Amino acid sequence: MDSATAIGVGGGFAVIIGANVMEGGNPSSLIQIPALVLVFGATLCVTLAGGTLADAKNAVAALKKAFTGKVTPAADVVPTIVGLADKARREGLLALEDAVKDIDDELLVKGVSLAIDGNDPEEVRTILESEVIAKRRADKQAAKFFSDAGAYAPTIGIIGTVMGLVHVLENLARPEELGHLIAAAFLATLWGVMSANAMWLPIGNRLKRLSELDVARMEVVIEGVSAIQSGANPRVVRHRLVSLLPAEEQSALAEAA
Repeated sequence: MDSATAIGVGGGFAVIIGANVMEGGNPSSLIQIPALVLVFGATLCVTLAGGTLADAKNAVAALKKAFTGKVTPAADVVPTIVGLADKARREGLLALEDAVKDIDDELLVKGVSLAIDGNDPEEVRTILESEVIAKRRADKQAAKFFSDAGAYAPTIGIIGTVMGLVHVLENLARPEELGHLIAAAFLATLWGVMSANAMWLPIGNRLKRLSELDVARMEVVIEGVSAIQSGANPRVVRHRLVSLLPAEEQSALAEAA
């Protein structure tokens, strides 16, 4: 599990609260239930209004992935593909039928299975590339949900502040209550801006990054399946796949080898 999001979001809120304490503030003074209900409730509602119920359900699943998702570098699949290429070159594609049973990568299993069934290489590539396109679309929509929430939250917070200032104006005859009412009014803006920049937008960016890493691995798999089906030399397959990796992953793979 990659805990970057949990550390980042938790750390961001901790720093903000810590700074408030250092300035002599009381963290409990930042907690006002009406402001929290307005900012978070209205933000989620208007974000939902911009999509579909299915988008919201996918976003909930994506939220779990953002905090607990495992980052699988594309380099991790290279040795597996090279091993399959070597076995296919020595024993033929049909010999891979048992080998794919122990592989966890669904796209690699699907691609090799299609190759074993004797499908045309171009047709196999088209099918696998369609999987990548579908993956990109789903991930883009999930990330968009949280990015949209980050865009709406500050404005919702301003609405809450305006509502609070209306109450301030209603109580001008009671000066002793104005300080409390003004402070409470600005809490909505605080939570709107803070939730957007310390939670919603980072989660959206995290999902985009996870999607990029997943797609990069899938592209390596597609090239690997194509090389296996063509009967390429395992050494050539390795060089071909390594060339698709970022520099740091190439170095890590070379050290492991």
